[in-house]
Amino acid sequence: MSRPVAAPASRPAPAARPASSGAGCERRRVEVRGVVQGVGFRPFVYALAGELGLTGWVTNNADGVETEVEGPGRQVAAFCARVATDAPPLAVVESVRHRTVPATGGSGFTIRPSAGGPGRTLVAADTATCDACLSELADPADRRHRHPFITCTHCGPRFTVVTGLPYDRALTTMAGFPLCADCAREYGDPADRRFHAQPIACHACGPRLSLVTGPPGPARARRTGEDALAEARRLLAAGAVVAVKGLGGYHLACDASDPTAVRTLRARKNRGAKPFAVMAGSPETVERLVHTDAEERDLLLGRRRPVVLLRRRDGGERFVSDGVAPGSPDLGVVLPYTPLHHLLLGLPGDPAGPPVLVMTSGNRAGEPIVTDDEEALSRLAGLADAWLAHDRPVRVPCDDSVVRICAGLELPVRRSRGYAPLPVALPLPVEPALAVGGDLKNTFCLAEGRYAWLSAHIGDMDDLATLTAFEAAVGHLSELTSVTPRLLVADRHPGYRSGQWAERHAEGRPVRRVQHHHAHVAAAMAEHGLDGSAPVIGVAFDGTGYGDDGAVWGGEVLLADYDGFRRFAHLAYVPLPGGDAAVRNPCRMALSHLRAAGLPWSRDLPCVAACEPGELRLLERQLDRGVNCVPTSSMGRLFDAVASLAGVCHRVDYEARAASELENAATAAGRKRPGELWEGYRFALVPAGSAGDASGNDGAPDRPAADGGPGVALVADPAPVLAAVVDDLRAGVDASTVAARFHGAVVGLVHDMCRAARDRTGLGTVALTGGVFCNALLTTGCAARLADDGFTVLRHHRVPPNDGGLALGQLMIGARAVPGAGPAAGR
Repeated sequence: MSRPVAAPASRPAPAARPASSGAGCERRRVEVRGVVQGVGFRPFVYALAGELGLTGWVTNNADGVETEVEGPGRQVAAFCARVATDAPPLAVVESVRHRTVPATGGSGFTIRPSAGGPGRTLVAADTATCDACLSELADPADRRHRHPFITCTHCGPRFTVVTGLPYDRALTTMAGFPLCADCAREYGDPADRRFHAQPIACHACGPRLSLVTGPPGPARARRTGEDALAEARRLLAAGAVVAVKGLGGYHLACDASDPTAVRTLRARKNRGAKPFAVMAGSPETVERLVHTDAEERDLLLGRRRPVVLLRRRDGGERFVSDGVAPGSPDLGVVLPYTPLHHLLLGLPGDPAGPPVLVMTSGNRAGEPIVTDDEEALSRLAGLADAWLAHDRPVRVPCDDSVVRICAGLELPVRRSRGYAPLPVALPLPVEPALAVGGDLKNTFCLAEGRYAWLSAHIGDMDDLATLTAFEAAVGHLSELTSVTPRLLVADRHPGYRSGQWAERHAEGRPVRRVQHHHAHVAAAMAEHGLDGSAPVIGVAFDGTGYGDDGAVWGGEVLLADYDGFRRFAHLAYVPLPGGDAAVRNPCRMALSHLRAAGLPWSRDLPCVAACEPGELRLLERQLDRGVNCVPTSSMGRLFDAVASLAGVCHRVDYEARAASELENAATAAGRKRPGELWEGYRFALVPAGSAGDASGNDGAPDRPAADGGPGVALVADPAPVLAAVVDDLRAGVDASTVAARFHGAVVGLVHDMCRAARDRTGLGTVALTGGVFCNALLTTGCAARLADDGFTVLRHHRVPPNDGGLALGQLMIGARAVPGAGPAAGR
């Protein structure tokens, strides 16, 4: 592979005058930390010094950016202030430190070669193509007209191309593309927008597109350049499925308006009914598909470009067939974020093509996203009809982020491209540590001191390919952050593959285990900057989490800080018949809940009618004998049960389908009668161990909390809610009203449990966390009810409430640097 040409030496900043060491002249060394490499920071410093008439130099080092400036004291002081306030748009300045050094005189201002060595800087996330580059992309007079990899200091790949630090071209996957003379001139020109832009490229110096079609062998065809792009667009318009290489891996794309193409992709990927996301060619097209408000438009058009979950408009079927998101009132929409995406959807004057494309992760079900070109040809064989690739390697997989707006605030569902690896500032210092997260929606977290770096989305840890991707991502992020973990933190579940990986790779380091729901609460505390000096009331609702009593928890109210927790209240236990079989069959959870509530399995109930007689007999024997019936307090499973009981969803082929469809039904009821409060159902709150507690707590002295303190105070019994649902169904109440009333009952339960906790403890801060709080209707209702009663409410807005944010909480519990202290209670 050819070597890149050396970056040309920059000429002195034209406004700089010779410095004098006379009166009034001073020189300062300035150190800037944060996301300051790969974002045009050195060119910015160069220009700022020139504007202020200062001499000196600037360089990247392993800690960030270092510069020395010399000149009149007033101008030097202005430089030290403006280096933070006027920073480039992609920069995140965490700190600026400066000190006086001896004046040296001299003239001009130069950019010095980067310095390596130990240290730490913050790598920028991948960023959507900026308006200036888009203008050049569409300009026939520009030398980068239709260049699929156009970029500058303000946009383009960062995290997914970085191979090491400091951030220079030689330490990116662009190292194999030598700069042509024109690009080298721009790279070295301080007045150019591409001054020291590391991924700079053009038609002459690459990278280059290629398209592969046909089966393996002599008949397989390969096109390059503009011919590859044109053929890919023609194939998409003809109904083909095309694998498209993006920033962080491959997507599988097809025409979103073509029902046959969508069905084909769904069948090939074994997608079931899980919704696809779509990429719309323009904001105008988005407005024809979905409703948006100001916050949602900002997300769609911003530099991070996540997939945004939006409410569908009537009439959008012209652009998006019903099979894209069957039965869902929401649609995941993203705008193009690479030049290739813009070209694929068509520039003005191009032949007509699909205005909206399905864009789904390029992988088979359960596997990580494909990044390698040869692997794509084998692993995506049978899924794709053609492969649109390029020769710029992807250093680390990075799937699309998914976000929704909930009551005006960002609610991350998946934090990945555009967000990773931007750090989360921690409220307390931590030891150098790796928290490995959970087994679903896995992300891991590296941290040291006051910074934590969450990985991009890894996926579900259920096959070798995902574990391999996890291990490679750990190595990459460790290199970028210079964190060498002294300990590992994992979930307490003994069967989690993430925890088993931590034990296998401990190499003598301690592995600290953290309870699942305690980690959820700690994640919410950490992202809100709480130092743990006062506990919070943590409402942790999800589908599955290993409990300290061996049960499956998931409907928990914890009184928690980073040191430990007390299980104050929980949803009553019911059997989980068959474990994962009950998760895949919400009708079985409904029958289990009906039996626990003392309600008969009548054939007029939808959940009973959904089961064959043989299934009912088998389930009855299983529950009678308690065979493979671990007890669960899961709120996620209660949502499943009510979804089936109401006739909304009986079988699922992807996680959280039943709960999501129940939320959709409730939202539909709200649209019919906006502003109404959906009262009518109410949980019973009973003292733990009392005659009314059906959870199995014996009350003597109740199961101990993880920190050895007093046990559970209250148990929430859903029996009255289930009885009211049955009555409504028999009275002919529609499923959407039942769903809305159930949501109202859960909002009321959260309020009642938090109020009881406040009455007994005086605590007034509530953290809403766990995957159930990806439900926007529930989150909005709970937050509003609690705030109206004077609670301070913590909602997730930086990390997901689901297991994608779990590692941050694990880290804060397991790795806090407490001088002289051993492992914290509750670990």
